[in-house]
Amino acid sequence: MDVTREKIDSLAEGHTVASLFLDTVEQLGDDYVALRERAGAGDGWTELNWTQYADAVARVAGGLRAAGLERGDRVILMLHNRIAFQIADLGVVFAGGTPVSIYISSSPEQVRYLADHSQATMAIVDGPAIADRFLEVRDQLPGLREIVVVDEGCLECMPWEHLTSGEPIDMHATAGRVTPNDLATIIYTSGTTGPPKGVMISHHNVAWTVASQEIAFGRRPAGFRAISYLPMAHIAERMVTHYDALASGYQVTTCPDLAQLGEYLRLVHPELLFGVPRVWEKLRAGVLAAVAADPDKAHAFEEGVEAALPLRLAQRQRELTHDEEVTLDFLDEVAFNQVRELVGLDACRLPITSAAPIPRQVVEWFIAVGVPLFEVYGMSEFTGPLTCNLDDGKLGTVGRAMPGCEIRVADDGEVLGRGGNVFAGYLEDPMRTAESVDADGWLHTGDIGELDHDGYLRIVDRKKELLITAGGENISPANLEAALKTIPLVGQACAVGDDRPYVGALLVLDPDAARAWAAAHGLAGAALAELAANTDLIAEVEAGVEEAMAPFNKAERVKRFVILPNEWLADSEELTPTLKLKRRGIHARYEAEIDQLYAEQR
Repeated sequence: MDVTREKIDSLAEGHTVASLFLDTVEQLGDDYVALRERAGAGDGWTELNWTQYADAVARVAGGLRAAGLERGDRVILMLHNRIAFQIADLGVVFAGGTPVSIYISSSPEQVRYLADHSQATMAIVDGPAIADRFLEVRDQLPGLREIVVVDEGCLECMPWEHLTSGEPIDMHATAGRVTPNDLATIIYTSGTTGPPKGVMISHHNVAWTVASQEIAFGRRPAGFRAISYLPMAHIAERMVTHYDALASGYQVTTCPDLAQLGEYLRLVHPELLFGVPRVWEKLRAGVLAAVAADPDKAHAFEEGVEAALPLRLAQRQRELTHDEEVTLDFLDEVAFNQVRELVGLDACRLPITSAAPIPRQVVEWFIAVGVPLFEVYGMSEFTGPLTCNLDDGKLGTVGRAMPGCEIRVADDGEVLGRGGNVFAGYLEDPMRTAESVDADGWLHTGDIGELDHDGYLRIVDRKKELLITAGGENISPANLEAALKTIPLVGQACAVGDDRPYVGALLVLDPDAARAWAAAHGLAGAALAELAANTDLIAEVEAGVEEAMAPFNKAERVKRFVILPNEWLADSEELTPTLKLKRRGIHARYEAEIDQLYAEQR
């Protein structure tokens, strides 16, 4: 991992998304599948090899040119995870434009803001329902010339077939006109702390990140399987299952809905899976809920996990003894192999978590059952990860700097990072850009962290999210929330307490764990709202809160909590599309419940 920035610079020099793609197409051609998606409602698949992928991109690029797209134009992409996204994105690049992907859930007002702010001249969207959001505000977007709809049904829009049936461009000639300093994409932040910012990412940023990741994770061979299921407006998903895939040549199966991930895991058996913490928490909860139906089996499984963890960790540092190998092989044979296969993680060699804190207990559980889950840390402004924590890493940290990157912690605890992956600036916002990247090239992350003597980074909290109680205590809500989510019945948690006498928490039941608890207590079929009010369940959660808070000092501990009756879903008032907490939205919606936590101080 001790690789200089100059080394990564040399590997990335002169490369663009276009050149990386053409190199892969030339190497793999007809021999490997590049993209897959479900074919309608049946069990079949639509598959494109690399030659077919390139031909589709060339035709869409030609169609965009014929439709009036000019060099430097920006094109909004508002698409689910589907083959059309990858083709549209690269089609825009080869036509000389910049793709701007936005969240599929964006409202008409958000569409208006993003299309206007990015100065988009065209939009490519999924279907009529999404096109309607553009049509509703089109009179406020004089620069938006065309709306292209992939699915049929919008008479006021250009059909996708007008692009796909276009005369293909000469891709090699066009690629030569794309420069490393051109924008590969603009990613908009989620806007949880203010208006969304347009993060400009250059072709050099992408090529540099690809080179750094290849050294960190090893080159993934052609045909290596991955699933694309998180929004492509999220930089991590975009990097992993689009840019890295087109550069490395691995196979991407697109999953259009996060709710279908479990099914796709069992169908694809991916070798790489990137997931935000809640994805991994739900996969674990599903397994534990299934084994909980048989108390003896559940107890044996728990004992197996406890026995396996120290052996898996030891295996990272040394060769196991014969007896240790026999024990681990036995545990795999009687329990873990079947679990990994049933979940669809039996082939997963690169299971990655990022985007938010994950309870250490969850990471340890996956390691124990033979899925070597590791953390990376990054943000949109870094194009990809700043750190990674691979097999030899320290649990409880997000690892060390990625190859070619540098990290330091400022006097006030803020994490700073530097490398060729640092973004090109915020669109039309030089003031914010200057605030984020200093004169020496250090990106100020807004995260509070600690760096140990071996270079391992631990994230303490967001600089702007620290709770300050009425007593003046500065408290990390993220650390408390991670601890609360180790309680088996708790799926989501939000700590509160700004200007309050103590810390409280809003808790949401994990649906799988709650159903298992209900079945074991003679309440099978009970709704979450009914269970949230059940005194026995509340008592069990209360005991879990007391245990989870034990490592914290008295001022930090959650004193009171309320269990909410509804699950928090992705892309809602409570959660972003990538399952991060929307604190402002939560505080507004549950103002009464929060006030009640402090109505009768005890």
